[in-house]
Amino acid sequence: MMHTHYRWVIVAAGGLLGCIAIGAMFSLPVFLLPISKDTGWSVTGVSTAMTIGFLAMAFASMFWGGLSDRWGPRPVVLAGSVLLAASLLAASVTTSLLAFQFVFGLVVGVAVAAVFAPMMACVTGWFDTHRSLAVSLVSAGMGMAPMTMSPFAAWLVTMHDWRTSMQIIALVVAVTMIPASLLVKRAPALEAGGVDAVEEEPQADMSTRDVLRSPQFIILCLTNFFCCATHSGPIFHTVSYAITCGIPMIAAVTIYSVEGLAGMGGRVAFGILGDRFGAKHILVLGLFAQAFGALAYVFTGGLVSFYIVAGLFGFIYAGVMPLYAVIARENFPLRMMGTVIGGTAMAGSLGMALGPVAGGLIYDSFASYTWLYVGSWGIGLGAFL
Repeated sequence: MMHTHYRWVIVAAGGLLGCIAIGAMFSLPVFLLPISKDTGWSVTGVSTAMTIGFLAMAFASMFWGGLSDRWGPRPVVLAGSVLLAASLLAASVTTSLLAFQFVFGLVVGVAVAAVFAPMMACVTGWFDTHRSLAVSLVSAGMGMAPMTMSPFAAWLVTMHDWRTSMQIIALVVAVTMIPASLLVKRAPALEAGGVDAVEEEPQADMSTRDVLRSPQFIILCLTNFFCCATHSGPIFHTVSYAITCGIPMIAAVTIYSVEGLAGMGGRVAFGILGDRFGAKHILVLGLFAQAFGALAYVFTGGLVSFYIVAGLFGFIYAGVMPLYAVIARENFPLRMMGTVIGGTAMAGSLGMALGPVAGGLIYDSFASYTWLYVGSWGIGLGAFL
């Protein structure tokens, strides 16, 4: 009975950890123009820190996922929380673009990766029923970041300079994430020595090498890569795009929040649909819709049209993301979930890394964001295929 109640504590802890970690990293789009104006660093240069962050997340995901398979999720998530607070503090005092890219890019990215794959893997182990919904709720916590941390960052940067604002965010990370990470526990089946976990396992005798070479794993990774490449540019550059359309900064950040709010609904809706109709079918339909959602940004101009498109796009892209973890659990053994979800997260993060820098280069070249959204549409059709 304890297990059935405590599994929801794991979901809540995972949601909170994800919200603060992702939110801290995604404060960069809000700080983008203030940092550029204050330091004289180019927008592309500062955006590149985000790309480095996604690359770091990518390559650290399998590392942290593998460690969580070996040691359990708690020490991994705790280490990530401490590292994230320290790296944000360090980034706030950097004086060169290269140092900023290293600290905010590389170190923050590595720290955030310690939360995502280990928590997703942990939750899939705690649930046999309602698994799509549980994973979606943890993901929904992560999706709270644009509605909580982004407006908080925007409010901070209107009161203080970007350096002080980033230091305050580092403090928030320390006082929320470190205690929350202590609530995380290994799935009961694995704590019991894995005996009952193995009997009805999908492909229980697989080795790590078998997993990494299986067609299921390769297709899951490729789909996640194209899926994330589709939405990363639109997510990162929408605030800047809205500002170029004449919308004021604080109003532009609310577009980001609408996207996040719609994403919350999307995660829960797609989770329930995934439990009912199968995660794979819902994922394929969602990927097709996502491609056209990205293209719709080309036709926006005023704040209302931005709200409508951001709402639809956020609902879809956030909804599909948790389903990868569910499909992973349906195809691979529980004892390797950290590695498998780390691998798919790695592919997704590589896709996410394309958007910020591609959007920056497109804007610097054409003084317009149109080709970013057209390109995202094409990549989105690739994900669907």
